[in-house]
Amino acid sequence: MASSSSVVSSSSSSSDKGSGRILLFDPFQSLVDEGFWHRLSSLKLDSLGLDQSPVPLTGFYAPCSHPKVSNRLTLLAESLPSDFKELQFSLERAHGNRNRCPVPGTLYNMNTFESFKALDRDSLLKKEAKKILDDIHSGKVEEDSAVLSRFFIISFADLKKWNFVHWLAFPALVVGPPAMVLNLRPAREVFNQGEAQSLSAALNEWRNSSLTTGVLYFLVSIASNSRATIRQLKDWNACQDDGQKLLFGFYDPSCRLDNPGWPLRNYLAFISLRCQDGKIQFLCYREKRGFADLGLSLVGEAVISSSKDCRDPQCVPKAVGWEPKPKSINLAESMNPERLAVSAADLNLKLMRWRTLPSLDLGTLSSVRCLLLGAGTLGCQVARMLMAWGVRKITLLDSGLVAMSNPVRQSLYTLDDCLDGGSLKAVAAARTLKLIFPAVEAEGVTLSIPMPGHPVPTNEVARVLEDCERLRDLIASHDVTFLLTDTRESRWLPALLCASENKIAITAALGFDSYLVMRHGAGPLYVSDQTNSLSTVDGNGGQRLGCYFCGDVVAPIDSTSNRTLDQQCTVTRPGLAPIASALAVELLVGLLHHPNGIHAPGEIANSIMSSSEQPFGILPHQIRGLLPQYSQVTLIGHASNSCTACSTTVVSEFRRRGMEFILHAIDHPTYLEDLTGLTELIASANSFKLDWDDETDDADI
Repeated sequence: MASSSSVVSSSSSSSDKGSGRILLFDPFQSLVDEGFWHRLSSLKLDSLGLDQSPVPLTGFYAPCSHPKVSNRLTLLAESLPSDFKELQFSLERAHGNRNRCPVPGTLYNMNTFESFKALDRDSLLKKEAKKILDDIHSGKVEEDSAVLSRFFIISFADLKKWNFVHWLAFPALVVGPPAMVLNLRPAREVFNQGEAQSLSAALNEWRNSSLTTGVLYFLVSIASNSRATIRQLKDWNACQDDGQKLLFGFYDPSCRLDNPGWPLRNYLAFISLRCQDGKIQFLCYREKRGFADLGLSLVGEAVISSSKDCRDPQCVPKAVGWEPKPKSINLAESMNPERLAVSAADLNLKLMRWRTLPSLDLGTLSSVRCLLLGAGTLGCQVARMLMAWGVRKITLLDSGLVAMSNPVRQSLYTLDDCLDGGSLKAVAAARTLKLIFPAVEAEGVTLSIPMPGHPVPTNEVARVLEDCERLRDLIASHDVTFLLTDTRESRWLPALLCASENKIAITAALGFDSYLVMRHGAGPLYVSDQTNSLSTVDGNGGQRLGCYFCGDVVAPIDSTSNRTLDQQCTVTRPGLAPIASALAVELLVGLLHHPNGIHAPGEIANSIMSSSEQPFGILPHQIRGLLPQYSQVTLIGHASNSCTACSTTVVSEFRRRGMEFILHAIDHPTYLEDLTGLTELIASANSFKLDWDDETDDADI
């Protein structure tokens, strides 16, 4: 760039006569919006994890627009990349406007407060200042003057307490002796009327153009005819005509009349290194109500120079620019408690995804709809486990009332729920879930599940049919059904409906000191679109996994009548329900992450074909545990052609006859045995005789 130009002639004020005084600058101030910290939290949890690599960001500031209030550099939510893809592949600055001029910056976010305190701030400041000096030497500043206002921020985000500590720096190069100001006055006192009018018009046009409104540094040339022209820095050579008055203009965020704003520091370094040493004039551009204000704007005359060392591109410059002290902000109190609860609940899951399970699909977990049949010991535990895994849509179904014996074993009830005859279990459980976690979409449904072996009186037929229809609608509208009731026969209708709807079904059942947790296989599928037959073949071509009833050789019958007190209550070791409930939910999470979903094959612990490539390990079909031996085994059972719940015969008959079939099965349990061939199988087994040879050959002893 050339190095000679005329400057505006003006007389110095009495205080600035002679050799002048050291030019002082009004320090930059920052303002970090709450949205910035929310975006950083999401970015760290969803993308960055423990990565402490520098993150590009964009700050915003504009010319001062108030005589008593300086503008600040502002960080907003859009200052940060929105996601990992944008972080990796897009380093472009966020778009601004006339009130938000974009400035490039860098974020250094530390994982611990100790590492935040241990940062070498002097080295970081020099590193960022070197970037500015390199941009000056390379000519990048002429193309993108905003790099002169480059800034950076160091931070520590405590996402458990929502406390954020940060410290900003605005690196300012020290390239030579301090600049000496000879004159600093309001712009209206420097220009004649013609120059002032032309300059105001040119500045307003510059600010109103979408192409130049965000250009922070510019050149002002005033011809001998008082006509003012605004140009970008790359047009320096066009300003070299003899007789032109030249000023170096910039958007000044400061409101002070005795000092220019901080951005002028690096601008003077640029001018000294790329344009000229010696006496120069600068324009601190400020506004009022969106228009150029020459009464608030300043024109200054200064003498600048740079050292020989700083003209060397390899030079590591001295720099200043840290804000006086770090700042801390806590957003917990200002945040909605429900939003805080959601963030805290998701935190553990996102940390899991950082460290061990990058494929953990939190979106699937939060959107899956779970229906829990039974709101007793198992139902309460399963609901809690589901919420811990991030499941947000839970429906509980039960027909009972909360009894005095329930709260100590069933974690969603308190003594208050037992008073006045007891609250409805499903409703009370859903209410407690919302108290625990307000963001959960919990619903309680009071409904009795019709059961085989429990004949329906004539006056109850309409109600039972209505219950059957409602249960079918609930299962159809949910993605997963947990069978958590305390009798075998109460699981039959849900197992049949899940098989017919091809919905995921998971059963948990307890003995006194044993438990069973299993996932039902897929329901019978149509072999092809052209046929109307069902099959025992799975959708992937293999044999279907069985349901809870596939191992039975008798139909479910009434198991609740004529029982003693110990048989009327679920008598089981207290530790079994949490174990079985946790396994049931873990089984679901593994199934939701398996590429084959409900058609995933069953695996056992010593299987050579175990899903070692699956993030959650093997995916069992059945898990049976014995507490006395503290043992657990995984088993596989395939679908039975004689199953009273999921066989092709039963599902076909249900689809053909509908609720008439259900009523028939409820009133006549042996009907299911006759339909599936179990009656014939039992008769055949009873007729089979073994002939024992009672003679013993002494030679064989």
